[in-house]
Amino acid sequence: MWNLNFITRENLKEHIRNTISTYEKTLDGIDLSKFNSNIVDPIKMVFDSKVYRKSFEEVIKDELVRQRDKTNSNAIGYFHQNMFKYIENCEVPKEGFDVIYTKKDGNKIYIEMKNKHNTMNSSSSQKTYMRMLNKIAKESTAECFLVEAIAKNSQNMVWKVSVDGERVENERIKRVSLDKFYEIVTGDNEAFYKICMELPKLIDEIINENKELQVGTDTVIDELRDKNPDLLKALYLLAFKEYEGFKNLE
Repeated sequence: MWNLNFITRENLKEHIRNTISTYEKTLDGIDLSKFNSNIVDPIKMVFDSKVYRKSFEEVIKDELVRQRDKTNSNAIGYFHQNMFKYIENCEVPKEGFDVIYTKKDGNKIYIEMKNKHNTMNSSSSQKTYMRMLNKIAKESTAECFLVEAIAKNSQNMVWKVSVDGERVENERIKRVSLDKFYEIVTGDNEAFYKICMELPKLIDEIINENKELQVGTDTVIDELRDKNPDLLKALYLLAFKEYEGFKNLE
């Protein structure tokens, strides 16, 4: 039985399918060229290996996971933001704020979304807050929300920040957890919970329908061993081949 009255099963499934498609680029196998496209730091890998008591092969595999995870974090940002394309009175603009919600009285709420509560440093927080102040100054009935997918608490509170050493707050600028934002736009206080409960089932359904979704084979470790059977030496050669002394490792 479908108990989400703010989005159809078909629309939620379509949105999940679109999100999975953004994962596809990370399903491809990673070769040495792609692995080192931003130049991997061998010194960090030495510390990671010794401190965590891992082999260099394990550390390399950890780095492969990290590289994929960075891309997939963007996919989850896409999932949270673009969900609101399917929800009544919500708009996802091509630029500017992430979501705009029009209330029943016609007044608007402008939303900046973040995946986690700790993804903004003080500088970016100030910049976002000043942008919101500018918006409510231009639009006398507007509100602005910083909506966090993973907040410390379920919350809907005035956002207080420090700007140039001074504490600033405005009742029309709020910091809101994702569950509370869903409650505001749908009228259902368990809306986000209900989506989370449906998510695993629909993802399984989509993957079972698309047998082409397979994880490719990574060739990084084999290619490194072609350079040098000793993986540490191979990692050094990858980054420091032109540095004095390292040519002796070949």
